[in-house]
Amino acid sequence: MTSFQPVVVPDGSLDRDCTTLSRHILQQLQSFSPEAQDLSAIMSRIALAGKLIARRLSRAGLMADVLGFTGETNVQGESVKKMDVYANDVFISVFKQSGLVCRLASEEMDDPYYIPENCPIGRYTLLYDPIDGSSNVDINLNVGSIFAIRQQQAIDEDDKGADLLQDGKGQLAAGYILYGPSTMLVYSIGHGVHSFLLDPSLGEFILAQENIKIPDHGPVYSNNEGNFWQWDEAIRDYTRYVHRHEGYTARYSGALVGDMHRILMQGGVFLYPGTIKKPEGKLRLLYETAPLAFLVEQAGGKASDGTRRILDIVPDKLHARTPLVIGSKDDVKLVESFIEDRKHRES
Repeated sequence: MTSFQPVVVPDGSLDRDCTTLSRHILQQLQSFSPEAQDLSAIMSRIALAGKLIARRLSRAGLMADVLGFTGETNVQGESVKKMDVYANDVFISVFKQSGLVCRLASEEMDDPYYIPENCPIGRYTLLYDPIDGSSNVDINLNVGSIFAIRQQQAIDEDDKGADLLQDGKGQLAAGYILYGPSTMLVYSIGHGVHSFLLDPSLGEFILAQENIKIPDHGPVYSNNEGNFWQWDEAIRDYTRYVHRHEGYTARYSGALVGDMHRILMQGGVFLYPGTIKKPEGKLRLLYETAPLAFLVEQAGGKASDGTRRILDIVPDKLHARTPLVIGSKDDVKLVESFIEDRKHRES
């Protein structure tokens, strides 16, 4: 893993090699082909959405009618935060004039949002979770955005996005934006995982780390133990195991992007299993688990629903959900071993 190296310039200030996001993508693809330029332009638009959302979040407590709930529920049956609506609208707005993306699909919308003027030439679809962990917004904790880019596979005559019901291996790119003390964009286009920090003075995402590798094992386990008695016995067995062995530490913030970033950098495992009432889990495959699985596998990690590789799962609907076990490969395998062992004992 490499990182930027600060350089002292004659006036005593710090400088560095300011590799921007768009330049980095073209370097990664080693091409200036139309496809490479398309991908670079789409990522630049995602970065613009991130800048706009970061600005809004930084001022949210000072502005009227920004925080709290709208009083509505989304297609998932969840209460909608005002920042959810704003962030969703930002992604739509920045892509309307792009000429590249024909449709956008997010967990906040029942059906894909089509941009007809883009569709004759726009061959791409953006799938995204505009604000992950939105319950943290009102108390000024970390939140994030998750995204994936896919190439349109069919004419989609009924405007329902049926061609999106494919496994995650066809994703062209995936990543997340973390809104914290600094705003960070982490992405992969299938050539490793790289992170960029937003430099407010430049208004640009600048390369921070290249070729991030997740450790094979890490000390962190991240799950909501408030659901302990709602989990399958195998997940409870695993949780008891880490309680009884030294070297583990629990970290859970309620924001998937923040918890996932910690796991990516320090190693460990994030678990969001199904429950007795909802065995399918809570997280959305197309907007959350598949993009993060793509990213983590590129970093040398592993992602499954406990028994199946996440990137092999084919959704049966746009808003399909999956359990998630993701992170360092040895830690994910350990969780899977508890699940497999429990199955053998019950068979």
